[in-house]
Amino acid sequence: MQYKILGTTGLKVSTLCLGTMNYGGKGFFGYMGNLDQNEVDEQIRTVTDAGVNFIDTANIYSEGLSEEMIGQAIKNLSLKRDDLVLATKVRGSMGKGENDRGLSRKHIIQEVESSLRRLKTDYIDLYQIHTSDPLTPIEETIRTLDDLVRSGKIRYFGATNVAAWHLMKGLAYSDRHHLNRFASLQANYTLDTRDIEREIIPLLVDQKVGLLVWSPLSGGLLSGKYKRDLQGAEGRLNKFPFPPFNEERAYNVLDVLYPLAEQKRVSVAQLALAWLLHQPTVTSIIVGATKLHQLQDNLKSIEVVFTADELKTLDEVSQLTKEYPGNVIEVMTIDRSNGSDFLTK
Repeated sequence: MQYKILGTTGLKVSTLCLGTMNYGGKGFFGYMGNLDQNEVDEQIRTVTDAGVNFIDTANIYSEGLSEEMIGQAIKNLSLKRDDLVLATKVRGSMGKGENDRGLSRKHIIQEVESSLRRLKTDYIDLYQIHTSDPLTPIEETIRTLDDLVRSGKIRYFGATNVAAWHLMKGLAYSDRHHLNRFASLQANYTLDTRDIEREIIPLLVDQKVGLLVWSPLSGGLLSGKYKRDLQGAEGRLNKFPFPPFNEERAYNVLDVLYPLAEQKRVSVAQLALAWLLHQPTVTSIIVGATKLHQLQDNLKSIEVVFTADELKTLDEVSQLTKEYPGNVIEVMTIDRSNGSDFLTK
């Protein structure tokens, strides 16, 4: 297993992280899977044996059941808590009350206590806001998260699914007031969905914020199950096509991945994950699976090596279309390009 430093912290996390959205199968998340405790134990045993030290969940996954099952698995397997990096999230609805959602001080403190109890731990390594809350000032959220770091209940905090301007606003507020800042951003990034390269990745590079990737196989689209028009084996995408993707670009990518996988004698999924591992901004990739053999296959992605020509081919087939302001900036800053500026690529 390989490890990277998370942002500007001193925390080392494995480049593959175990995703747990499919644990429990309760409520809405039944679409994602319904693994029971024995299956959860087996997944966590498999990844920790492979050197994975990073596990990601959220309070809303199966209405808290995912967190409970992770906590129980750690106990069942007699794993040393301090050897693990546990990440969870706050923001989504956890009840019917007016304050049972959002990023207010009241809700965050209420939910961190609940997550600690379900995970059977006295601290959370990475506590992430699950998306923005338009009703709560970012200043209130940052202050609360900073207080939780100082109290020892969380070690670091991060964000997921936020706009570049909103993340930068939070970072600037932290810097100005000498508070702890976002250590990471969790975002959707795949060979067929490279939108974060427009604004978010340049920001992460500039601010030295770690990048965690969710749904690196586009909800299974790049797993090797599907071909054009979602033809192929039954899977979640046939019932619930999420996250959104550009169909034509995705199918063009698959047209390249299938023969390349055969040539390199690896799976399509391994290639898609390995491409992300070759992106310098990526800190860790969150992989989740409903079947143990899928997870075992994903773990092998760290062994895949691309030639320069292979990376060039994958980059070209998945390239984003140029749009404003990037297309204008590219032309107008060509006289100042030194070959390393994201704005001129």
